[in-house]
Amino acid sequence: MPGVETVVETVAGDRLWQWRQAACQSAIAQQVNPAEVDWLLQHGAGVAPLLLKLGPPFPPEISLSRSLADLTRLWQARLRDRVPVQYLVGRVPWREFDLAVSPAVLIPRPETELLIDLAKSAALHHGLPLNEPRHWADLGTGSGAIALGLASVFPLATIHAVDRSEPALAIARQNADTAGMGDRIQFHQGDWFEPLAPLAGQLQGIVSNPPYIPTSDLTHLDPEVVRHEPHAALDGGPDGLDCIRHIVHTAPRYLKPGGLLLLEMMAGQAPAVAQLLSKTGQYATVQIHPDLAGIERFAVSVRRR
Repeated sequence: MPGVETVVETVAGDRLWQWRQAACQSAIAQQVNPAEVDWLLQHGAGVAPLLLKLGPPFPPEISLSRSLADLTRLWQARLRDRVPVQYLVGRVPWREFDLAVSPAVLIPRPETELLIDLAKSAALHHGLPLNEPRHWADLGTGSGAIALGLASVFPLATIHAVDRSEPALAIARQNADTAGMGDRIQFHQGDWFEPLAPLAGQLQGIVSNPPYIPTSDLTHLDPEVVRHEPHAALDGGPDGLDCIRHIVHTAPRYLKPGGLLLLEMMAGQAPAVAQLLSKTGQYATVQIHPDLAGIERFAVSVRRR
């Protein structure tokens, strides 16, 4: 956790252990993953993960960056209102970053981290430079997670982060500044490619985790998602492919010859997405990659030269 946590309260170790045990029991009763209790203690109160892993017994006294009363209030909101714990704390770790999040942005998922690794490996595989001043775009940037990841693996590139939501862009700018990358990322408000018209034919790569859930499926999502995460970042239209379809067909006008397009999708969409990419005739290669759970999650394509 970057920076120095401010100590708000010091509590007896056995008292914190009892609080933790009671919170875990309440989580099980409400069908919430009890591991979230330790996540809250670690990221919301600065409790060392090793201490949580090794206890009990806890040390006689433990310093917290958030009071136990405040933690109790947050945990009650987690169970009662099904607010994601990341929103309650206002932060989430993602790759090497500590990101601010709010209900204005989708919570970055661990599987999306692989998009950055795929972008780097695809660039190396196709002979694209990692250390030259090129242009990359993150479409639908949300919290700015993907833009930050791209900036970290392409250290001389300018990253163009696009989102239609000004509140989302405010969060993304905050995260870029916190990471010391505010001068590396240019933020654009608008729909997909619209703000990038001056960059037509100049992008080395385009990466996007767009909305891809079919509209009719939204009401069946977990309450944490459907009640609290922004629907505009989830709803992919009747078949879930509206945004992906638009990106696939528009990207060739913005990519340099040999440029890369990387997309995230939901389970079961890989055949349709691969077909969309192939039928354009604009991409020399189309590859589907799994996430760590083995789900076909990502498409990587190369613009024809």
